[in-house]
Amino acid sequence: MNAWSEHVSAALLGTERRPPPPLPGTTEPGAGGGAAGRLLDQAAVLAVRRRAGRRPSAGAEPIAPAPLEDAPVVPPAAARRLARILAGEQVRVLPEWLEAAADHGRRVPSRLLPELLEKGRGDRVLRPAIARAAGRRGVWLALQNTDWAYLVGSGDDPGGDAEVWETGTRQQRIAHLTRLRGTDPAAAREVLRGTWSSEPAPDRAAYLGTFEHGLSAGDEEFLEAALEDRGKDVRQLASDLLSRLPDSAYGRRMAVRALRCLRPETRPGGGRTGPRTWIMVEPPRAHDEELARDGVPFHPTGSFAPGRPAGGPVGTRAAWLREILARTPLSTWTELLGLPPMEIVCLPVGSAADPDGRGARDLHIGWARAALRQRDVGWARALLKGGVVVDEPQALADLLAVLPEEERDTATADLIRWVDGQPDLLRVLERVPGPWTGALADAVVTTITVAAEHSSRRHEHTLTQLCRLADQRLTPGAAPRLEALAAGSAAGPESAALAELIDTLRFRHDMLKELSP
Repeated sequence: MNAWSEHVSAALLGTERRPPPPLPGTTEPGAGGGAAGRLLDQAAVLAVRRRAGRRPSAGAEPIAPAPLEDAPVVPPAAARRLARILAGEQVRVLPEWLEAAADHGRRVPSRLLPELLEKGRGDRVLRPAIARAAGRRGVWLALQNTDWAYLVGSGDDPGGDAEVWETGTRQQRIAHLTRLRGTDPAAAREVLRGTWSSEPAPDRAAYLGTFEHGLSAGDEEFLEAALEDRGKDVRQLASDLLSRLPDSAYGRRMAVRALRCLRPETRPGGGRTGPRTWIMVEPPRAHDEELARDGVPFHPTGSFAPGRPAGGPVGTRAAWLREILARTPLSTWTELLGLPPMEIVCLPVGSAADPDGRGARDLHIGWARAALRQRDVGWARALLKGGVVVDEPQALADLLAVLPEEERDTATADLIRWVDGQPDLLRVLERVPGPWTGALADAVVTTITVAAEHSSRRHEHTLTQLCRLADQRLTPGAAPRLEALAAGSAAGPESAALAELIDTLRFRHDMLKELSP
């Protein structure tokens, strides 16, 4: 009886009646895992031996060998840490580890690739980072296992040339269009035009989404036609893209609507001040098919309460106003008022139908959304620094990405101080990507300190959520200050959250140090 048959017999009779025999070439059964575990482990080894010893069938082509790598592997200490992360220790830092490795021109060790690729199979967010750090052997492995095929085409190469548009999967076609939009937007537009009428509505929306890359006036005609599409998502996406083209016919239509809602009014000043310009606000009174065609639904998000308390849903007319302003070219207001953005956002706002000041909030939120769509740095800076009155601080938080990089930390820190103590603080920080350094890190540490020094239930919840947000974004250099804070904190759920944050920051500090050249 050969070794395979002996193992089969042991499996059929049970390891209690027949212990697993030793593997060929050994004198004793393997240790650990119990008899049943040893049987399974040894059977796995024998299965590999049996398959490796077979001759390939006639006509079978050998698998091409893995290509040579052009990037060095990470240092041994970094490789050991990656193994620990993949095993479940501080697994949330995995994207940062991969990005840091790729930024330093390093790749994942080959022995860890199968486990890493398996992680990416269940977590789409990881895939771009895996593609950057997996090296050539990672792609080679993905070609051998359909479960890992996501890696092929997830990086800069969409997984094929122009033929992929005719033969590829939906994701491969999206990747192909995305790359083409980055190099030749007009060619990408014509490729999509050729098959547009035959594509299902969900696919049309997905392909139209690639127009955010290289969007220009040349796309206007195509997008205007898409406003008549039978797919609701396609129509909405087309209107959103057109709103990012201030010089378009769409922008002019929105400007006409907005100018019906806003008008300047000169009022006498009090005391020694002279006449002053006010902005008078009158939300639209009706909704029509043309407004719906241009992307303003009858019930925009949050428009379900006609008279609302602060922080509740806005009225329908106010929601229409916000949508119209968000889609109106910002140059409309500098031309109308003859003032720079910083002075415009500081003008007083009035509304006969809205004496409680809601008009100012609606106006400023509409402008904030417009500045984000149009990526207007001047308006973003003015709205963040002008002390505007909004009930959606997260709308201002989104503007931080529009600012030049050297201004973001300071502007974010100022915004955090402004909303400190409000329920919106966490929603604002959720929108601020890492790394949190400099003035921003100081503001976050101060906020954590204030929350830790108060014993109310609300502050405990805020501290716990702050720690969870900060563990992947806050600079590891903040750990010593937080350790001093933790040393003086009483035991409790909030102190456990603070201790966990410190552990993560220390882990990230060592991790990044190991990956540095």
